[in-house]
Amino acid sequence: LVTAVNPPRKKRAFALLDLAGGTGDIAFRIAGAGGPGTHVTVADINAEMLAVGRERAAKLGHDIEFIEANAEKLPLPDKSFDAVTIAFGIRNVPRIDVALDEAYRVLKIGGRALVLEFSALRAAFLQPLYDFHSFQVLPRIGKLIAGDDASYRYLAESIRRHPDQAALKAMMESVGFARVDVRNLSAGIVAIHRGYRV
Repeated sequence: LVTAVNPPRKKRAFALLDLAGGTGDIAFRIAGAGGPGTHVTVADINAEMLAVGRERAAKLGHDIEFIEANAEKLPLPDKSFDAVTIAFGIRNVPRIDVALDEAYRVLKIGGRALVLEFSALRAAFLQPLYDFHSFQVLPRIGKLIAGDDASYRYLAESIRRHPDQAALKAMMESVGFARVDVRNLSAGIVAIHRGYRV
């Protein structure tokens, strides 16, 4: 995702918003890859995760802004970011189309949104193995290691309910994104959707 964002390494101003980025994992990488003009804002609905992110940022010396915000109603001005990212978070947003519309609203003209999320497997012959791993193996590992199989079962179920590559692409286009493309990773287990505000 950091490579897809490709923040400028020179002093040129570059504002990025990372949605559902609570603990700062993506934000730290992008801030580290960008030049002195790169400014990263993390927005998340979970105050506890934001607190962890702020603490980590202070220890690592990153100047990152953390704000508590709902992706469906961002307290941010129109056309204020060069890029918006969301990594493994849009699947848990109740109204994905509303969140995409908000991402579009806060992007500058020419800005881009990048959505990294679990998606639909593109290799049909791998589907039985993938299903067995998702619904049988992962929950058992979760119960063994963390004493919690329900969260891992929810993960597998939420991935199946999430719009596939074509459906999410269509949703992005419906709120106004142009030149939307999809890059499948690991045979489509994960995909990066990218769209531009023009």
